[in-house]
Amino acid sequence: MKLGSLFDGSGGFPLAGAMNGIEPVWASEIEPYPISVTSARFPYMKHLGDITKIDGSQIEPVDIVCFGSPCQDISTAGKMVGLQDGKRSSLFFEAIRIIKEMRDATNGEYPKYVCFENVPGIFSSNKGEDFRAALENFCSIKGGEVSIPLPEKGKWQPAGAIMGDGYTVAWRTVNSAYWGTPQRRRRVYALINLTDGSAESCSLLFEQESMPGNSPTVEGTWENASRYVARSS
Repeated sequence: MKLGSLFDGSGGFPLAGAMNGIEPVWASEIEPYPISVTSARFPYMKHLGDITKIDGSQIEPVDIVCFGSPCQDISTAGKMVGLQDGKRSSLFFEAIRIIKEMRDATNGEYPKYVCFENVPGIFSSNKGEDFRAALENFCSIKGGEVSIPLPEKGKWQPAGAIMGDGYTVAWRTVNSAYWGTPQRRRRVYALINLTDGSAESCSLLFEQESMPGNSPTVEGTWENASRYVARSS
C-alpha cells in the first residue's frame, strides 16, 4: 500500500505507515525544518509543497491520504474562530478538495482510506457545527451531499461512527499517555473507509489494545467506544 501525507509536519504519518509496511510516496509541507527532517528520513518521498497549489488529479494516486489540518482556529487554547472562517483551520477544505480530485481522476479507486487527526476542540468549536461540517465533508468524498444532524445541545461523543452507502466514517478520541508517551495529549482521529459500509470496517479504531501498565479505566476504551457508536448516526 502507498501513503500520502498532507500538512505533514515532521512525518508522523509516514513514520507510522513505514512501521507497518506502508510506503510513503509524497507529502505536503511548507516549513523548512520539518521538510529537512523527512527528506533525511524518507529520501524517496516526494515533497509537493504548498497544499493550496496541489492538484489532486495530477499527483501519484495512493491508497491512504493522511492529514492533520491546522488546529489554531478550533483549539480551546485559541480564539476558536472556527473551521469555516479561520484562515489556518479552513485549510481543512483544501485536503478534502485534493482527495476528491484524486478520486475523480481514478474513477473512485484512490484513495481507499483517509485518516484525519486534530484537537478535541473541533467537537465544541462553533457550538459543534465545525465537527458536523467535517463529518459531512468526509461523507461527501464518496459522492453527493450528506446531511448529518447536530447532536443534542451540540455535544459530540468522543467516539462514534457513521455507516453510509459503501463507506464508513469512524472517530475516536485518544490520549497519548496511554500509548507509550510520557505526556497527556488528547487527539481526535477519524478513519474514512471508502471501500466498505459495514460496521466491521470501523473496528480498526476501536480494537482493544493497550501498552504495558495502562490503566483499565482509560478514556475511550472499547466498551465506551462501542456504546458511543451504538448511539451515533
